[in-house]
Amino acid sequence: MKIVFIGDSITDAGRNREGGAKQSALGYGFVRIVADRLIGAAPDKYTILNRGVIGNRIVDMYAGIKCRLWNEAPDLASILIGINDVWHEITARNGVDLCRYKQVYRMIIEGTRERLPNTKLILCEPFVVEGTDTCPTEEAPDRYARFQEIYKYAAAVRELADEYGLYFLPLQKAFDDAVAKYGAACFAPDGVHPNVGGSSLLAGEWLRLFHEKIESDRA
Repeated sequence: MKIVFIGDSITDAGRNREGGAKQSALGYGFVRIVADRLIGAAPDKYTILNRGVIGNRIVDMYAGIKCRLWNEAPDLASILIGINDVWHEITARNGVDLCRYKQVYRMIIEGTRERLPNTKLILCEPFVVEGTDTCPTEEAPDRYARFQEIYKYAAAVRELADEYGLYFLPLQKAFDDAVAKYGAACFAPDGVHPNVGGSSLLAGEWLRLFHEKIESDRA
């Protein structure tokens, strides 16, 4: 089974683009943890590729979708995208508004289904927590509220998954619950990028969906 992960820096996680089949090509984030667990249990069953790109917004993902996803023709593709569409607007007025985000996401889904009708898709929920880069400041007391615009993007992803009959991976509540118990520093210190704890949490949620839904659907 060939699985391709695409997304932004949360997926990229410092992956080595010259790594080929080396483990460093998977990065240090949740993709690496998923690969370790799946391949560790069945070394001959899975091929896992990380095609995340740091800084990607939905429009950047679409620009590279052919080489990063369609040309790979995987059995399963996992997509996590959205936080930069909000973050880049807050910091540089270069984000992607919700309407365009949905339009381009729809283009990715429909283009993938047209070219790869047998490829299954997991749409992962974009998320944010209150960390060092997302918390309110004296200069921007509404900063975290502006980051919470991601909730609307997350709702759009869920709607698209429902509309097209795709797998949806909820993540916001898992991070909210974990942060409420242990603090953001244990999972995503800056509010966006998971550390080891956050990557383990994300990987655990991904694997739960994979084992409970995708594997059973393939059986």
